[in-house]
Amino acid sequence: MSEDLSKRVEQAAQGITPQTKPDERRRYLGSLRERVLVRMNNSELKDPKLTALFLEHIPDYKGYTVLINGNIDDNNFLNKVEATCSKDDIPFTLIYNETAKKGPEDTAVLVVAKDAINKMRVEIGQVYAPEIPKTELKSSAPAKKSFWQRLFHKGD
Repeated sequence: MSEDLSKRVEQAAQGITPQTKPDERRRYLGSLRERVLVRMNNSELKDPKLTALFLEHIPDYKGYTVLINGNIDDNNFLNKVEATCSKDDIPFTLIYNETAKKGPEDTAVLVVAKDAINKMRVEIGQVYAPEIPKTELKSSAPAKKSFWQRLFHKGD
């Protein structure tokens, strides 16, 4: 315990502040998971339906900030996000530090709040899941007769 205290005092003397949840901050472009509203990874940028879905919902993000991985390869998408955010007065930030990675599962775009919102589902495919079509159940089997119908209507 005294080692931790001495280490902490030494770091404070050097002006180093320990960062909370560093692994989580690396995954979420410097933000925390509890603040994320919507997340889109680099592999999802290749899906035109998901990119169109994200761009369509940008006006819904008033009061939030859009964090964009500055190292993404799709400049067309990047320009569209910047233009739409500017048009709708939604703050956005390009992230170029060590958290902005190019791996397929690394974060490409985030919509974050200033405070914790603790959403259970944040991946774009989960947040804007397609509606399940309402189809009528078509049963080819005849309706089952109740016990009493079977008992009293043997000739049918």
